[in-house]
Amino acid sequence: MRTDYLFAMPSFRSGVARVFDLFGVFDTYNDSPTDHLADARALHSDWRVVGQDLADAMTMVEREPILPQPTDTADIDEAGRH
Repeated sequence: MRTDYLFAMPSFRSGVARVFDLFGVFDTYNDSPTDHLADARALHSDWRVVGQDLADAMTMVEREPILPQPTDTADIDEAGRH
């Protein structure tokens, strides 16, 4: 899943140049035509990641073995109510 819309992926050569870039001259970012579009892309990306995390968590819960739950007989009265 892509979450780096605003960050440019540097090449090896630009990575080496950044070692010597003490003043941040080589810092580049991907531009969006408008601030609104940049915010919309970032928000969409964030919610996709949240949705993927939820889907992963639900899959993990579905795969967990179902174990019988012990009952505490002290909580049950004579009529069988809790």
